[in-house]
Order: sequence, then structure tokens, then C-alpha cells
Amino acid sequence: MNKTTKKPQLLSSVKNALSVLKSFSTFEPVKTVSELSEELGLAKSTVSRLLTTLASEGFVVKDDESRGYRLGLAVLTLGGIVTNHLEVHKEAAPVLSSLVNDTRETAHISILDDLDTIYIHKEECNHPVRILTHLGRRNPSYCTSSGKVLLAFGNTKTTEKVIEKGLVPYTENTITNPNKLWRELEQIRKQGYAVSTEELTTGTRSVAAPVKDYTGKVVSAITVVGPIQRLSNRNIEPIAKKVIEASKEASERLGYDKRFLGGILEEN
Repeated sequence: MNKTTKKPQLLSSVKNALSVLKSFSTFEPVKTVSELSEELGLAKSTVSRLLTTLASEGFVVKDDESRGYRLGLAVLTLGGIVTNHLEVHKEAAPVLSSLVNDTRETAHISILDDLDTIYIHKEECNHPVRILTHLGRRNPSYCTSSGKVLLAFGNTKTTEKVIEKGLVPYTENTITNPNKLWRELEQIRKQGYAVSTEELTTGTRSVAAPVKDYTGKVVSAITVVGPIQRLSNRNIEPIAKKVIEASKEASERLGYDKRFLGGILEEN
């Protein structure tokens, strides 16, 4: 007799409330009841009750000018707890500060979440002209230097899923050919870093290198980003070397020791 596997029972109200919170983004920070109702396929009365409940706990705030809602400080508090307890965030943060001082450009720590990259830490440069980036922002992995690094040193199945989803062009430089993407990822593995030149946003260039944990697994990427005028072809290699050195230091802080791992592999 076949045993049926019972699926866990989900509370629809909780699921709907989380869907409301996840619908906000950097590009759409404020949303009305009507917009959320149409986007989520929920009745306006349901959305209104969900927002009222979330507002009572500080997760959303009424925006008087637009008559919509935006995320509240309770979300920021929870986000701070998460990032403070991510080991890679704690160990690599000091390295990022030094990297910004050395390169005079903004730097990030990124991780792969599903098929996208997310900035979990950021150090701003002192230049008056900066590239606008946001903590927690999701970016496509295939057209960012951090994403390409994480794909190159990650599971090939993830790259296959990215390609299956579709390589959408954001600029004329975005890689949309799967074979070209595979070739670039191979080159990244050989050279140890990735460069993205106006692949997601025009006028910007970034350089990223992988951060490894004590097992040798790549768990995040360190990235330097700036205007293409400052990250020119002439100085991109010196900056790449500094990013690689920073990623190595961050890896060591996480317990990575190439010599030790090499010894284990030889014994086995």
C-alpha cells in the first residue's frame, strides 16, 4: 500500500501577509490597496485588513501623500538581526572598509539567493559622484560581477536554471547567449574574478571575487563598483588584484586554509 506524504498545512492569512511585504521593492516602495489587490489576486477588503494588521505591528506605514503604504521600521529591525548574525557579514565587514579605503570606490558583500544576488553589506566611498545601490536589493546573477562569480564557483544546476528562466537584456552589453555565459563563467574560474561592464546599468563597472568558508565552498562575493570613467580599462586589473586580496582575507577570517584543505585531499 502506498503511503501518502502529508503536505504541511499553511495559514493562508500569514502567507498573504508575507506576500504583501515581499511585494515592496526599491523601485516600488509605496503601494496602494488597489495595486496590491491586483498584483496579488486578493480582494481589496482582504488586503486592507492585512495592511491594518501589519501597520499595527510597525511592518508597514501609511503614506499620507499617496494614500498608499510603505515598509515600516519593524522590517529594518528584523533585517538588522539577520545580517548581524550572518557569519560572512561579521567577518568580512572590516575587510570591506579597508577595500574602500584602498580603491576609493563603493564595495559590497553579496550572496546568492535562489537565482539572484543580494547585497547584505555595503561600504560607501567618499566620492561626490556615486553609484546608487541598496542593501537587500535583488539583482539578476548573470549580468552582475558578484552574480557571475557566485555562478562560476557554484553548482552548475543553478546556472542552468538561470538560463532556463531567460537571459533578459538590461543593456546592449547584457549577456543573452547561453553559450557565451558558460564561456565567461569558465574564464572567471580560471582568473579568479569577474568584471561586469554596463551589463545591468549603463555607465557602471564592477569587479568581484569569491569568498570561501572553512570547507572551501564559495559562500559570498566581494564587489567594488563605480562609474566606468573611474573604473577604466587602464586601472581595472590593479583594482581586481585588490578585490582578490580582500576576498582572500575574508575567506581566511571564515576559516578557509588552502594548505590545510590540500592536505586533506592528498590523504583521501
